[in-house]
This record gives sequence, C-alpha cells and structure tokens, in this order.
Amino acid sequence: MTDVVVAGAGIVGLATAYELTCRGHAVTVLDKETEVAAHQTGHNSGVIHSGLYYTPGSLKATLGVAGAASMRDFARKHDVPVDICGKLVVATTTAQVPALLRLLDRGRRNGVPVRLISPDEAHDYEPHVSCVAALRVESTGIVDFRGVCTALLRLIEENGGRVRLGTEIVGVHGRFDAVTLCTTGADGTGEITAGQFVNCAGLHSDRLARMAGLNPSVRIIPFRGEYFELGPQHEHLVRGLIYPVPDPTLPFLGVHLTRMIHGGVHAGPNAVLALAREGYTWGAVDRRDVADSLAWPGLWRLGRRYWRTGIGEVRRSVSEKRFLASLRQLVPDLPDGCLRPSHAGVRAQALHRDGRLVDDFHYERGIRQVHVLNAPSPAATASLEIGRRIADEVEAPL
Repeated sequence: MTDVVVAGAGIVGLATAYELTCRGHAVTVLDKETEVAAHQTGHNSGVIHSGLYYTPGSLKATLGVAGAASMRDFARKHDVPVDICGKLVVATTTAQVPALLRLLDRGRRNGVPVRLISPDEAHDYEPHVSCVAALRVESTGIVDFRGVCTALLRLIEENGGRVRLGTEIVGVHGRFDAVTLCTTGADGTGEITAGQFVNCAGLHSDRLARMAGLNPSVRIIPFRGEYFELGPQHEHLVRGLIYPVPDPTLPFLGVHLTRMIHGGVHAGPNAVLALAREGYTWGAVDRRDVADSLAWPGLWRLGRRYWRTGIGEVRRSVSEKRFLASLRQLVPDLPDGCLRPSHAGVRAQALHRDGRLVDDFHYERGIRQVHVLNAPSPAATASLEIGRRIADEVEAPL
C-alpha cells in the first residue's frame, strides 16, 4: 500500500511526485520505459518559456510565468545547466507588426519582462537577424530538462519515494477506498494498491483514463515536431533564441532557431500528424494508434479547418529546401547546406470532439484519481508549478 501512485516519469510526473514527497506522502512512480524523460521531456528544445504567448488568466499564463522563475531557481540550486539568455520575437514584414504589438500587450498583462525594440537594437543581440521590429524577452532561457529529471529522481528517492522503471500499467481499478493498479514488467506481473492515482502518462494519458473507467472529453492526437541543427561552421549566425511572430490560430510557434544548453543551434520544429504515439520518424507506424486517431471525429474536423496548413507542414517535412526557406525569413544569411538532420519529438495534443485544440492545461477527476490529459508547452517550464497544483488536487477532500 502506498499513498499515491504517479504514472509517468516525464518531468510533470516527477515534479508531481517530488512535491507529494515533500508534503510527506509515500509515493511510487511507474513508467514503462527504462529511463526517465524518455519521450516529450527528453525530445524538446530545452527552452524555459517566459509566459509571453498565453491567454491572460489561463493556467498556461499563470503557471508558465511562475514556472519560469521556479525552474531557473531549481536548476541553479541543484547544479543543472541553465542559461537565462533572453530571446527575440521578430516581425519580418510590416504586416506582422500589429500581431507583434498584440503579443507585447499580452506579455505585459501576464507580467512578462518584454519590451519593443528597433531593428538596430535587435541587431545588437542578433547581428544576422532580419526584422522590421522585435520584442526582447529577458526571462526566456535554456536548460537541461533531462538533467532536471535526474535531479528530481534523486530528490524523490531521498524523500523516501520509489521510481519503478520498466513497469507498465495494464489495468486500473478504482474503488471508493483505494485504487488498484495491475502492472507488468521485467519482474513479472503484480498489483499495487494506493490511496490516490495520478495519471501523468503524456502520450498515453487518455488511454489510462479510459482504462480507469473514465470517458474523457478529449483524445490525445500525436503531432511530430522535426528539427534540424546548424553545422558547426554556421552556428555563429545565431547567438541565442530567435522566434517568429506566431500564428494565433495555431497551437505551434512556427520554426525558430534555438541555441542549446550543451552547444549547437537547433532549427524547427515543423508539425505533422504522427502515425504512432511514439512515432519519431515517418517509418514509425502503429496501426492501433492510427485507428485511435482516425476514430476521433475531432481529427476530421480539425483537418477540414487546417488542411492547407497541414499540407504545407508535410511539404516542409520532406523538403530541406522548404525548411531552410522558412528559417531564412529570420536569418537570411543561412547558406545552402547549413542544415543537418536532428532529433524529433512527439507532442501529446489533446483534441475536443468538435475539432477544437485544447489550448490550456487540462485534467479530469475520477474517484481517488487525477488524470492530466493536456500538458503541452510550457509544461516542462511550468512543471514544478503544475506539480504543486496536482498535489493540491490529491489533498483536496474526496
């Protein structure tokens, strides 16, 4: 018997488990992979987001702004590599300036230290950038999120918690007095009984919720983000982080240039529908995952709304020339042949039945259960704050 079982050893699951152990709970974390941060956490760009983009008053905004500070402080305290380098958001045409000014207003309403700067000032930060105006955001940084997870794992175990890797949950049975989880793994099958169950399983979170007897209002649809990196001889063209003005109708920020905490400059990501929930390449196809996505009416409705955008993303996915053309809107000096294929990540995007993308953090409750069903960016940035909020839910009266 344990107080709480947490499913998922990504950064949200580990941050939740850490917070619960700090409050005196006996916690067991379960993950089917043999290492922490195996999926979304370990495949992202390592950016500590500022909270600039999010709707004022939303959980993304409040937890994101607070999370930028708490993540920075956690990394410094526990010797995880971190650099608060700031970033530029650039308008490359005059037509983008109104959207840039709306973003400035939104950032200020969220309490983000953001200011409008001229092209000359932008060139002081990024000599090779192209813009007619830009925003400078000082609180954006880069960090080793895998390193954060390693630190969280150590702290959980120091607080008396357990992290069982290579252990998959194959059954969830909730009762009024407890939750029983059936597991399988290298050490065989077994059962764990807990007072509470927290589902932070990311790409598989909706399936665990259905396994537990819930009928979630959303479905996880996997989107793959593909990255390139600049060759070493071209890294000098980017000093820090350069982002475009985002399209407010889409959940993705567009391709951008990001200096990484351990060196190198990554470019991307684009966003295409993945054919497997852990589908990091076009060749990774899981029939069950494809069927699960196609059976959800929201995907078809989303497709009808954004089919032109989707075609454009696929074309950029299969054409390095198109990908480079997008980057040259930000940094025109990028030469032919400067890109090298890099890693890809898969985003667990929750989608409503009517085709609306779930734009904020989203969780649903069961008896003695909390299911986190949408934790997209800035979830890694906000993970310590999300963990505190989930811990509050666990401790709330039943």
